[in-house]
Amino acid sequence: MYSRQSLTYLFVIMAIIVVLLSLWLSNRLVKELADEERRKIEIWAMATESMLMDEEMDMSLVLRILESNTTIPIILYDKSSGKLTPRNIKLPEEDAESYLQIKIVEFGRRHDPIALLEMNQLLYYDDSHTLKTLQLYPYWQLLVIALFTGLAFFALNRSQRAERDRVWVGLSKETAHQLGTPISSLTAWMEYMKLKEIDPQLLTEIDKDVSRLQMITERFSKIGSITGLKPEDLRGVIRRSVAYLEKRVSGAIVFNMRFPEHPVIVDLNEPLFGWVIENIVKNGVDAMQGEGIITFEISEKGKMIHLDISDTGKGLHKSKFKKIFSPGYTTKDRGWGLGLTLVERIVEENHKGEIFVRRSEPGKGTTFRIQLRKN
Repeated sequence: MYSRQSLTYLFVIMAIIVVLLSLWLSNRLVKELADEERRKIEIWAMATESMLMDEEMDMSLVLRILESNTTIPIILYDKSSGKLTPRNIKLPEEDAESYLQIKIVEFGRRHDPIALLEMNQLLYYDDSHTLKTLQLYPYWQLLVIALFTGLAFFALNRSQRAERDRVWVGLSKETAHQLGTPISSLTAWMEYMKLKEIDPQLLTEIDKDVSRLQMITERFSKIGSITGLKPEDLRGVIRRSVAYLEKRVSGAIVFNMRFPEHPVIVDLNEPLFGWVIENIVKNGVDAMQGEGIITFEISEKGKMIHLDISDTGKGLHKSKFKKIFSPGYTTKDRGWGLGLTLVERIVEENHKGEIFVRRSEPGKGTTFRIQLRKN
């Protein structure tokens, strides 16, 4: 079965073939019509010359030939007198002679003039209005094809995105629903164990994990819903997320934070944005195989806040910078490849921001940049 990307490439190739074939046919038709107009002008020149040089010529036939040209602009130039005689050309009210001189130059660039040797004259001519329109037709055709192709791709992309969104929302809400029952049961068991003689420190850690499960359930339930954003200090949100992660990753992972001394206020939904931090950190930990440095750096530029998250892992080739956000893409043996897709959705749709790979190099690590508007 063809992949969606392969079908897209096939569609583009077919569209290019259709366009090239259309251009070839149009150019061939234009050339044939141009040759026919040249022959008509040559016949017209012969008729003009014959009318003046051969008195026994059937004048009615000659006049019929001369009067038949109603579409092709011509200028008859007499070398002896310098007189210019136009036909099928709309002359300006003033300075018609200069206008015709300009037209002769234009006509001469497009077509070689036809010499009337017996009369010592040159016949200059231009393409008819029909031929000029036909010459432009392929480009208008290209524009229309490009427009409809673009609209088709846009509609297809929107349709696929809407379908993907429905799957995301359905899966997320069903996950939240399924998690609700065991979490309620765990909460009840926690209250029961607090009444027994059990190590309080152990109960505290279990309680933290139950609270974490409740937060995860809340995150899933918010996917597809209108999320409430409120002003938060970005530094605090990151510190709280990292504090949770530090106890659950390898001790060989070092977290560095380069933050401004003043509060960095942005509109956030902390449970969802914390999910973004966790997913990126977990990807970095996997890329570093449990040992290395993860650095958080906040900078400001105009009305934008930039959060750079860097790791010292195996890095990426430039060709993968956009692909890693695609659903199903993963370099790990396990997992569904949905983590960074979810991150992109939360940043761009829930927080109206942007996330991308700022830089990466195989063997030297990766830096993700998240851009958010200031509060």
